Amino acid sequence: MSPRTRIAPPRVTVDHAFEDAGTRTLAEDALDGLTQPFKELPPKHLYDGRGAALFEQICELPEYYPTRTERAILEAKADEIIARTGAGELVELGSGSATKTRVLLDAMARAGTLERYVAVDVTESAIRETGARLTREYPGLAVHGLIGDFERHLGRLPPAGARRLVVFLGGTIGNFRPGARRRFLRSIGTLLDGDDRLLLGTDLVKDRATLVAAYDDAAGVTALFNRNMLDVLNRELDGDFEPSEYEHVALYDEQNEWIEMRLRARSPQTVTLASIGLQVRFAAGEELRTEISAKFTRPRLEADLAASDLALDAWYTDERGWFALSLARPA
Repeated sequence: MSPRTRIAPPRVTVDHAFEDAGTRTLAEDALDGLTQPFKELPPKHLYDGRGAALFEQICELPEYYPTRTERAILEAKADEIIARTGAGELVELGSGSATKTRVLLDAMARAGTLERYVAVDVTESAIRETGARLTREYPGLAVHGLIGDFERHLGRLPPAGARRLVVFLGGTIGNFRPGARRRFLRSIGTLLDGDDRLLLGTDLVKDRATLVAAYDDAAGVTALFNRNMLDVLNRELDGDFEPSEYEHVALYDEQNEWIEMRLRARSPQTVTLASIGLQVRFAAGEELRTEISAKFTRPRLEADLAASDLALDAWYTDERGWFALSLARPA
């Protein structure tokens, strides 16, 4: 090889955080959550391959307003957001196929600031496929993928190469309980220098009927999505759940202002998860909670940010006030 030959650095690099010891697993979550007096599992276990495909269907349903409302705000405000932040690096937590993120990448490209996209997701194939597409679509873009859990592996993100915009879209922040939500926001804050920003998507408080319908659609797709949690347990932990014996439940807790998704046993059930040696009993009507989805007001969000050493920098919402995108900066 000639000494003058230069090899271009790879445009897509991938880091595996799940190699770290101590990562909490489905088995640990099941041993913990299914042995409590009120049974509960984290919503991240809804999103295996089939669950992710079902959720994409949910996003297209007429009842499910969050995705299209958030995208409309992005399309209307992306150029303003990028002009305000001057971001050259976009870090997306829970990146998936980066569908909505392209609106921001387009705005960065128009502004001439786009340098790198950093994607955090649990699925390696999604990161690699999305990275390959984006490097074709955006000449000169570098992509860094982190295969990991954004709750535990933010410390594995590469150092910022330009002014950074961290994005956490889809209202996913609502899946955290209040204390955990503030801890997580504080951990995001550690990624931000003074000129960096967080762009956060939050679903807003509204009437009960609209909220419940979004999580209990007439076509029953959300019910399939919810029961898929049991298929995941069966496959991964050698379980014998009968998913048809569990009813999908969506309810709105007005005191906490959040939606809950649950699975309710239609009759007494005894379930074995053989790979972890666990037997679980459900009484008729007993429920397993699979998700909470908190709804926000601006004062609530400002309080969460303040408790996390962050401050609200800009607030964008749709004309109905159903959904909000918030820019936050280090306090």
